[in-house]
Amino acid sequence: MGARPDITAWRPRVEGIDEVFHARFADHAYPMHTHDAWTLLIVDEGMVRYDLDRHEHGAPSSVVTLLPPHIPHNGDAATPGGFRKRVLYLNTAQIDADLVGRAVDRPVLRDPRLRHRVDQLHRTLELPGDELEAQSRLALVSERLAGHLSGEPVAPQVPDRRVAYALRDLLDERFVEGLPLRDAAERLHTHHTHLVRAFSREFGMAPHQYLTARRVDLARRLLLGGMRSPEVAASVGFYDQSHFSRHFKRVVGTSPGHYARTGVASRTL
Repeated sequence: MGARPDITAWRPRVEGIDEVFHARFADHAYPMHTHDAWTLLIVDEGMVRYDLDRHEHGAPSSVVTLLPPHIPHNGDAATPGGFRKRVLYLNTAQIDADLVGRAVDRPVLRDPRLRHRVDQLHRTLELPGDELEAQSRLALVSERLAGHLSGEPVAPQVPDRRVAYALRDLLDERFVEGLPLRDAAERLHTHHTHLVRAFSREFGMAPHQYLTARRVDLARRLLLGGMRSPEVAASVGFYDQSHFSRHFKRVVGTSPGHYARTGVASRTL
């Protein structure tokens, strides 16, 4: 009897990602099968071998693998002890269908920067509440994938200060309830990837960092005003108390509870 696999799968609240799948397999071998989504794979331990369109390929930990939708493939461990992998199943709208043939010919992408970005995206998706950050990271990943498949890097648009300030205004209006990146792009009549690049270049921080900073800033005022931490978390737009505490400590350097207690102490002096 084989070792029981260690599997985690979920559907994030991020448009464009149908499923996230993390797995550690010791001896599982996938039969020939297909997906109706793009399969974006990174291997963290071991190595995977697979057949795609009657050609054998390998997926070591240093590369990114992109398998196109509706093309049969299989897969098993190419190293003793199995493998550990992380997979994103991307909606077909994320990558032009005309590039399927290119992906069949070149499913292995040797791009350390892309692999790092995919890793960051997975880490963002592991905890709920950071949807804007995940949307921004996905936009940059999809852009780089398209560049690989088309055979030439996608030329970034010239940064647009007007767009950057317009997005900041939108975030200021909606920082509590949040704003999906694609909704912002539609309102500003531009591409969502361009929004991320323009904003980051103009202000030296990504849109999701600005949104978090605005929420934390409001949270500080509410905590010093006497509102309880769980109520503050909900009032300023964080997913839950854990989400709030994690970001508050990252920005302020201490927990919301300790910060609030310092305010109480100062009022009693």
